[in-house]
Amino acid sequence: MQTVGGVLRRLAGAVTAGSGRAQPARLSQLLMSFVAHDALGILLLDSAGARLQGAGDLTAFEHVTPAELADLQRTARPGTAHSVPWAVGGDRAQALQLTSRGGVPLILVAPHPRPGGVAAALDLWNVVAQSTQNATDIALPRALRVERATSGERLEAVTELADEYSATLESILGALRASHLDDRAARASATALAAAGLVTLRTAADRVVSSAQESVAGAFARLREDLRPIVRYQDLEVEFVEPPADGRPLPSEVARGARAAVRGSILALLDSPEVSRVRVQWDCDGTNLLIDVRDDGAGGATGDAVQLKLVRQRVHALGGSFELDATRGWGTHITIVIPLDPPQTAAGGAVEWGLRPREIDVLSRLAAGRRNREIAAELSISENTVKFHVGRIYRKLHVQSRAEATARYLSQPGVEL
Repeated sequence: MQTVGGVLRRLAGAVTAGSGRAQPARLSQLLMSFVAHDALGILLLDSAGARLQGAGDLTAFEHVTPAELADLQRTARPGTAHSVPWAVGGDRAQALQLTSRGGVPLILVAPHPRPGGVAAALDLWNVVAQSTQNATDIALPRALRVERATSGERLEAVTELADEYSATLESILGALRASHLDDRAARASATALAAAGLVTLRTAADRVVSSAQESVAGAFARLREDLRPIVRYQDLEVEFVEPPADGRPLPSEVARGARAAVRGSILALLDSPEVSRVRVQWDCDGTNLLIDVRDDGAGGATGDAVQLKLVRQRVHALGGSFELDATRGWGTHITIVIPLDPPQTAAGGAVEWGLRPREIDVLSRLAAGRRNREIAAELSISENTVKFHVGRIYRKLHVQSRAEATARYLSQPGVEL
């Protein structure tokens, strides 16, 4: 067993490594005397998708799919440790999943815990994960703004890929159903396979999209866990007003930014020694996340506080608004509104019709008289995909011809060919 001094030195190394490449190796070294293991993996979920940072025998993580990682994130229970099955080189193995109070899973493959080692490992992982979260919270708002933009681009790229393959598979189905094919058995078999592939593809696309989201209730529950270390040694009572359980899911960067904004707001309010009670409320109107933070202090807080400036910058990086109302003798009231969707760049009519950016590209060229082959060449996509987009455009605009679609497009203010 490691000495106390050795544990503290290794813990400091894992903490100072932050979320960099050195962290998994240092964390593995820290935990080895408590739970021996062949490999260690930290699940990360950001605008790039779900991925694992690992140390040790990395073959344990070679064949894990993004969808499986997303399932791992969704089923993780904050502050718990439990065994999970794991596949290594095609063989089934056991792993120990440690999930921090903030909801970040850690995987130890082929674990051999010492007596009391699992509880100690979970405690140490909580410290490292919380420290990493704190470092993320003070990241430059520009990084958050870039993540917001990247998230929208990634989801659009995934959707575009799904459209491309959907168009291809639907073309296969159309050909296989042609009446001139004589081999009915072959046609039926091929049709079933193609239909199953289409369903699988669309399901995979949905799962990729959902991996970049958190339920509003789940995000709020993680906020409560995040605030525990802050208020543990403070004479402070925090009242939580739960959001609706069926509220619209939050994009991951919105959920993280919102939690960081609330933590920063509470830290700023605690600068006033007379504050003994804080009320935190989240709500969702389907378009925005609405955050309300109130205290029972003397109302002396100002927007010039460094911590509140950081909060304001983070909120603005997400395209949101921040308001502070401090009244002497009545306390401080902070209101934050964060939009759930990235800014739209399409024309007003296109937004109302629900057109995607690629559909707008196709519609503008269609209205300019381009044929399908020309549109495909200009956008570097197949003609089948162009036909797929045109069909969707017709349905969304409730038209049946190019002439009607062109008329609807040109009816938008400021649109010219």
